[in-house]
Amino acid sequence: MSEIEFLCFNQVNPEDFLGVVNEDSLRTHLIDHPYFDVASLQAWMEDKIKMDAVQGCRIRAVYIGGVLAGWCGIQPDDNGFELAIVISQKFWGFGIPIFKVLMCWANEMGHKEILFHLLESRPEYKALNRISTKVHKTEQLGRCFTSYHVPVGN
Repeated sequence: MSEIEFLCFNQVNPEDFLGVVNEDSLRTHLIDHPYFDVASLQAWMEDKIKMDAVQGCRIRAVYIGGVLAGWCGIQPDDNGFELAIVISQKFWGFGIPIFKVLMCWANEMGHKEILFHLLESRPEYKALNRISTKVHKTEQLGRCFTSYHVPVGN
């Protein structure tokens, strides 16, 4: 399996991100939003860099085998903190190892529970059901999600 690397957003050329964040197969599983251009992407990346500086958060670009695959992180949520994994379709098989790294980060930061919201377009995951203390449907920005409450650490 290819090596996974996590870089701060300020180490990434915004134009490299355009192809990933505008990928239609990826956007299917995200809240509807306009396609990014260089200016809107730069603003979005600056927001993520600011979020990364917030205690309890960590936002990183994901490189797999030296190729920018997407981004991931722990970010604020209305009910605490949530995990985000947004990677290009050709790297979808890397979601579980990225999830495991995020859970290690959450443990290092002292989180007791982390939320993971998956859009209704995604199937329910048996493994997430098993490890979650609560699984329920939520609505955000007019879309339905399956929300998993995942305990962190032991």
